[in-house]
Amino acid sequence: MWLFVGLGNPGPAYEKTRHNIGFRVIDAMRARTGARDISKKSFQGELYRQGNLFFLKPTTFMNLSGKSVAPVLHFFKIPLEHLVVIHDDIDLKFGEIRLKRGGGNGGHNGLKSIDAAVGRDYIRLRMGVGKPKHKSQVVDYVLQPFTPVEEEKVPCLVDYAAELALRIPHKSLEELKSRYTLKATDDPCAN
Repeated sequence: MWLFVGLGNPGPAYEKTRHNIGFRVIDAMRARTGARDISKKSFQGELYRQGNLFFLKPTTFMNLSGKSVAPVLHFFKIPLEHLVVIHDDIDLKFGEIRLKRGGGNGGHNGLKSIDAAVGRDYIRLRMGVGKPKHKSQVVDYVLQPFTPVEEEKVPCLVDYAAELALRIPHKSLEELKSRYTLKATDDPCAN
């Protein structure tokens, strides 16, 4: 069993923001797999399942994501090493996609909440969204939509990340990191 969690904030006001790219990847994964809704109030999120794959969009708001992730992990007895969290990362340039297991949270409040609830030894699929010029602008920056030029590329990046995430249960993390991570100069949309 595997649990894929896309981080974001619920509601239409946040739908196209940088902070919600994890939700968009989960939606793409659901579409690819035909996962069906199995949400329960106690999970505090939208939960979908296809076979041994679970897809979660916490509805707790970003800063409380762990309150949704922990009950799902425990209820379905999914081991921490089979948790994949998909999130925005301001330390990566827009368009970069990286994988790693464990590590720090980089100040990301969604990761802080998950770390506190279940521990840190899970896989992270980091989606680069770029960073503002000044540290004081981070909150406003991640809660803004992508620029029109960026938004043109977002659907392709989301599809690429969804495909990469669905390979995680079948390949070693090291192989995936060496073959499928993206630099900002890579263009998965180019034919």
